[in-house]
Amino acid sequence: MASDARIAKLLSHIAACHTAVLPGTRLPLYAGAHHIGYVRPALAARLAEISPRVTVLEHKALLNEAALPQLNELAAAAGVPTRSEDFDVREEGEGPVLAVLDRGALPSFGVIGVGVHLNGIVRRADGVHLWVGKRAANKKLDPGKLDHLVAGGVPAGYTPFEALVKEAEEEAALPEALAVQARHVASFRYDMERPEGLRRDLIHAYDLELPEDFTPEPVDGEVESFSLWPLPRVLEVLATTDEFKFNVALVLTDLLIREGLITGEAAETLRTALHP
Repeated sequence: MASDARIAKLLSHIAACHTAVLPGTRLPLYAGAHHIGYVRPALAARLAEISPRVTVLEHKALLNEAALPQLNELAAAAGVPTRSEDFDVREEGEGPVLAVLDRGALPSFGVIGVGVHLNGIVRRADGVHLWVGKRAANKKLDPGKLDHLVAGGVPAGYTPFEALVKEAEEEAALPEALAVQARHVASFRYDMERPEGLRRDLIHAYDLELPEDFTPEPVDGEVESFSLWPLPRVLEVLATTDEFKFNVALVLTDLLIREGLITGEAAETLRTALHP
């Protein structure tokens, strides 16, 4: 059972993902009647200068729906950073797709980004273990942080499960025949201020029970190495350091509760914080 100090640390990880106050200084961004994001007033003004299909009103920025197919062109013209990977634009995380927007531009536009995280679990005679990845040192975001066996965004046109299977092969040489056995266990929503802008994320978490003889291999350079940790070590590091990537903490806290390493009142407190 984790101590009060460790529970407080876990709660601080969760709170760190809920730092955005919306709309705050941003303007709600609408496409017709659809509220798709939030933008800084300076970006809204720049977009209005670029296109007559963008109007800045007192309390919101409005895109003519005819501008939706041009979101990437507008972002590029406004000098917003891009990453050459489109994500679906939705009003809600599970709502209909309204457009696509480059992944790098999501924080500037405050558009919801959907991601997947996989708990790679190995049940051995000496207890439950978890595969932990270490992010590459040259990653633009969160270099060197500890991460899941598989984690990534859901590209345009993919379901979360399809993206998980794709990422599993690309990141960890996890064969499709194994990856498709993953089961969805939880989802997490948060609005977070980050150096890159506003993160409005929806994370889908999956568990996958892996055989003891499977060893993941870094494939695409996203992760530099993988290690198999006993679950109590995961709890110790998560509850005493900031070594894990910010959103990994949410998924791991949920896993630790479900596996019985955190119980009782502490578990209830953390569950409430995880799903505000």
